[in-house]
Amino acid sequence: MSLRNNGRLSRREMLKALSLCAAGSATLGPLLTGCRDALSTPAALEQLGGVRRARLDGKPRFLIVVGAAGGASIVDSMLAVRASEAGANASKLNTFPDEQVQGVDGSPFRAVKVSSPRLGNIPMAVNTDQLPFVRKHKDSMLVATTVGTSVNHVIAQKRSLTGNAAWRGRTLQECVALQYGAGFPIPNVNMAMGGYSERGTDGTLPAYCYGEVVTNASLWPLGLDGSKGIKDAPARDVMEMARRTRNTLDSQSVFGRTFENAAALQRWNEQRMVGQPALEAQDLISRLNVLPNQPPALPLSEYGLSSSPDGERLRTAFPDYMTDPVQGQAALAFLLLKYRVSVTVTLGPSFNVAVGSSASQYIANPPLAFDFSHTEHRTGQAFMWARVLGVVDKLVDLLKAEPFDETTGESMWDRTLIYVATEFGRTRTRPGDAVEFSSGHDLNNGFLMLSPMLKGNTVLGGIDPNTALTYGFDPRTGEPQRGKVDTNEPDIFSGILTAMGVDTSGSGLPDASAFVRS
Repeated sequence: MSLRNNGRLSRREMLKALSLCAAGSATLGPLLTGCRDALSTPAALEQLGGVRRARLDGKPRFLIVVGAAGGASIVDSMLAVRASEAGANASKLNTFPDEQVQGVDGSPFRAVKVSSPRLGNIPMAVNTDQLPFVRKHKDSMLVATTVGTSVNHVIAQKRSLTGNAAWRGRTLQECVALQYGAGFPIPNVNMAMGGYSERGTDGTLPAYCYGEVVTNASLWPLGLDGSKGIKDAPARDVMEMARRTRNTLDSQSVFGRTFENAAALQRWNEQRMVGQPALEAQDLISRLNVLPNQPPALPLSEYGLSSSPDGERLRTAFPDYMTDPVQGQAALAFLLLKYRVSVTVTLGPSFNVAVGSSASQYIANPPLAFDFSHTEHRTGQAFMWARVLGVVDKLVDLLKAEPFDETTGESMWDRTLIYVATEFGRTRTRPGDAVEFSSGHDLNNGFLMLSPMLKGNTVLGGIDPNTALTYGFDPRTGEPQRGKVDTNEPDIFSGILTAMGVDTSGSGLPDASAFVRS
């Protein structure tokens, strides 16, 4: 196995090393001894040369994208406007009674608490108080105001990830996977919907940068092994012999000889002959499995399976992981990052109704998610903000408690950025003093991000209380620009990548230093 000129193994060589480890090869010597456990640490990955060196310190960083589908309105959360601030316009704008907009000591953020404990036509009570979340996380929170370029759901969702094709049409996730993901088994996992799940338009990237789409987060890990979990399956060595025979026959077939140089067939063969054994080597079918062993309903042990070592605490954090898709996605997202399977994961609610556990029968997700605002704006926004912030809060707690590098004391959270990516805002007008009203799509809005790597406790831009519209900022200095109401999608895109330490040289992206903690 030869090293490249830069001293690193290629992704293909890395995966080959993993599969050799799975087969018990002595070729790589003591480096791969006990690789199943060792590969869960960044030190081992760096020894293998598989982790692409970051621009700053040579260690991977992690991006979690939460797709707030339907139009999460920033003026219904961190930039809410009190009625007293809007003066004569208050009754016709989306402003709140003063007592429902809570200030946060030492912070530019606001926190909304809708007074009604029951949310309109959603037949359940929800804690809509945003203040505990903002108080707890304000030092890692950044809100950047924005003006988009589309009010079409799918188009705007994708543009929230590409900055409106700011860098050759690449998504944020693809950029992070390119920077950090070369040695990770599945660098980019995407569990979201619509435009959030689409790949970018730069076809020159390595194939591993593109998102691996996951439709059912709680069951997907059970497909990460070709034979484990099949009752009375042949022994592993017999399976390997069968695979070698299959590969030989395939390569000698008419089809195999005719298309041996086809890129699609080469990619398929690499995934089947190299990638699959590498995944099996890490026992991801167990490590990523949140399901408990509970015979007779879930007899995992009967099929040679087991629950993840982290299963119990994840089931505690996300008790409705089987019935609430977002809870299941969040649990898998944590495991994918912890076990160094991925460097970026995408999750978020869909437009489908989701009902909670059979015991409680609560509504986990209303129809159309944030876009329920077309029917009941205050209800939809309060419900969905509570839903998104609740999942983010639990993810942050889990990442804070998970060591990244015990020699430095860094936690996983120290190297993670969460981006709440919504497609657009909502219209700001309402009938005079209406408590409940409908809203449409609006280009004007803002994005919430959380990370120790961001300039925390910061609002980039601002809001005009007389119109409830946000205004822009200088992405380099952070200075507010009250007259700036034109699109700034590339600024948001560049700011996230800058905070993530992604090398953007040659990209033509604007300087977005204002996003980064100094």
